[in-house]
Amino acid sequence: MVFASLLLLALGTIVSQITQVTAIGSACSAPLTKGNAAWGEPYWLENIPHQGVAPFAPNGTNYKVFRNVKEYGAYGDGVHDDTAAINAAIYTGSRCGNLTCGSSTTTPALVYFPAGTYLVSTPLQAYYYTVMVGDARTPPTLLASANFTGMAVIDADPYTNNTNWYINQDNFYRSVRNFVIDLTRMPANVSATGIHWEVSQSTSLVNVVVNMSTQPGNDHQGIYMEVGSGGFMGDLVFNGGKYGIWVGNQQFTVRNMTVNNANTAVFASWNWGWTYQRIVINDCQVGFNLSGGGVGGEAIIDAVVTNTPVFIKTPPPINGTVAGSLVLKNVHLNNVSTAVMENGTTILAGGTTTIDSWGKGEVYTGTHPNGTFTQGNIYDAEVDWSLLDSNGFIVSKGHPMYADYSVDQFKSIRSLGAVGDGMTDDTEAINAVLTMYAGCYIIYFDAGIYKVTSTIRVPAGTLIVGEAWTQIMGAGLYFNNKEDPNVVVQVGTPGSYGVTEITDIVFTTQGPTAGAIVVEWNVHEPAGLQGAAGMWDSHIRLGGANGTHLQDAECRSGTLSPECFAAFIGLHITYGASAYLEGTWVWLADHDLDGVDQLTLFSGRGILSHSQGPVWMIGTSAEHHVLYQYGLVGAKNHYMGLIQTETPYFQPIPAPPAPFDVSAVYDDPMFEHGMNMAWGLWVQSSTDIIVFGAGHYSFFQNYSATCEGNTTCQPQIVNVDWTSSVSIYSLATVGTTYQVSVVENGIIYFSNDTEGFSSTVTLWSPELPIYP
Repeated sequence: MVFASLLLLALGTIVSQITQVTAIGSACSAPLTKGNAAWGEPYWLENIPHQGVAPFAPNGTNYKVFRNVKEYGAYGDGVHDDTAAINAAIYTGSRCGNLTCGSSTTTPALVYFPAGTYLVSTPLQAYYYTVMVGDARTPPTLLASANFTGMAVIDADPYTNNTNWYINQDNFYRSVRNFVIDLTRMPANVSATGIHWEVSQSTSLVNVVVNMSTQPGNDHQGIYMEVGSGGFMGDLVFNGGKYGIWVGNQQFTVRNMTVNNANTAVFASWNWGWTYQRIVINDCQVGFNLSGGGVGGEAIIDAVVTNTPVFIKTPPPINGTVAGSLVLKNVHLNNVSTAVMENGTTILAGGTTTIDSWGKGEVYTGTHPNGTFTQGNIYDAEVDWSLLDSNGFIVSKGHPMYADYSVDQFKSIRSLGAVGDGMTDDTEAINAVLTMYAGCYIIYFDAGIYKVTSTIRVPAGTLIVGEAWTQIMGAGLYFNNKEDPNVVVQVGTPGSYGVTEITDIVFTTQGPTAGAIVVEWNVHEPAGLQGAAGMWDSHIRLGGANGTHLQDAECRSGTLSPECFAAFIGLHITYGASAYLEGTWVWLADHDLDGVDQLTLFSGRGILSHSQGPVWMIGTSAEHHVLYQYGLVGAKNHYMGLIQTETPYFQPIPAPPAPFDVSAVYDDPMFEHGMNMAWGLWVQSSTDIIVFGAGHYSFFQNYSATCEGNTTCQPQIVNVDWTSSVSIYSLATVGTTYQVSVVENGIIYFSNDTEGFSSTVTLWSPELPIYP
């Protein structure tokens, strides 16, 4: 089997030099190559037929998912005040906001802005489950008026009478893409903010530029974020300002951010752990200001800093222990006087130089229980070439927008027979469309809930675009046998290759579905096209939403019922696959987004990877699965940063693997040494794995949080076996006695690395080789 898979991959590499898909649909005459949009033609999203549905929305037959702001009265001429019109486009339709509800999946909205300049005088309030999209060919400008008042131009969690509309840790499903935000008309001495982004998982900021005052002493900032539990943002540019971004959040991943001519590029008020990948800082006074003392861990990889006197300011250590862990890897300095300053003193000199691998904090090796407080060079884990671009940076690929493609290069799933009402079986219709048109058209999944009762087969070479998180929902007996699991959505077949991209889709189930492998990822990127097989802004959500039959009416917390099985595995990346996952959240619901109560649901496994790579997991998370959140078995060449997990709230009643059984077929952990909680990260026989930022949290035992007080919610959370080579940078844990284990023996005790509520390991690296 292994030889056959390798042979297929080798053949794929040869053939892919000619074409990027192994096959095209039966109705195709040639594969899809370049876009054919004419010069001056608007973005395809503007003119594609808009027929998405929201089956559970109030007055659902008349509910509009797609809203063009000009149809609500916006001018986009930079003269008329468009605030009221844009906000009407956002809130129309009894949507979730303004303190009327905490969350809802029933009223999705894609709010579209044609090219133009939109003058606004008060915040644009991004209601729950809102995607704000500008013309990707000519991104529109949101121009703050000189007399603008309010928190920010875009506000994802507004305050009313000092109360947020949403609970910040549950502020899911929000995205903003393709905008220029202009604050320069506002006086330099007035507080001005581009985006108030107090959000949690399944959120993204993509392709956004914020222009601010460049006057000395100005009070402008690109992003303001005070709390939350995120999240991903990428492809951002901030020009001017007091701060490029001012941020505080449990965890976040930032990819490809440029800050020019700000006083401070990044001010971090607090966190448990953030990962910054591919950061460019030009002509600022300070790159990162972490000196406030609330930062648990900051991990920066692939940065270029130019003409900035101080790259990083950090607080002093407390009693020789961690006071804000810091990791720097592959950082290029050009005319930077001080690389790292601690309490006014240089602890790492600058200049024009490259920092290969440097850290500040507790560093551990192998099975040694005692770390060393380090403020200097640290182990520099080698990154396999397959994970790096031609500049030696981790591969960075943004959310595909298809800006150069025209409407006639898309095929709508609803136009071709699928219904998307959450009741009709759309299996046959979807598979027919994919069979006919995959590889020669972009497949557009109009908004809706597409119920399927057998496997959806997505050929390698397929491009899929959803609309405000279109749902594909597996249902029925075919997916309800945990002794004989079946795949809901199969992406590629074993050994296949092709440019395969999925954006803006939610994969889900209608319970009970104890045997559902929700997504099986088999496809491999073609040779020379790194990151060409991936998912962006796409998630796996299990239960906790209307239509799933896995809500508070059926599965309120404490319910141990066979009707409450949601999945066998969330995502399985198979041996011959490659994958680029950005912002993906694999969530077993702990509470009902369309109700009020906590839930007890069961999903066996979160993300399982057998892949030989390359695999990039950029800003991903997996939560509440029974055996583990991330499992790597026989895997190779993975970059994972930042990854985040939560343990099921109901454990240890029952303790894993219950209510599932250990499966040798899927290489499950055995739970033989008294481990009675799910693993956050479980690694077996895997090599060349780099975790660059991780947050593994355990908050409860059987829904009681009293264990947090003495950090005993679970004994262990990260496990690596003797045969694996894994390097873990910037690891934060909560509620866990031992932060890292080797062969299920706890090694790193939490109190050695306490940062207040969380504990932070700057680096754990294996002894080579690690054998008993």
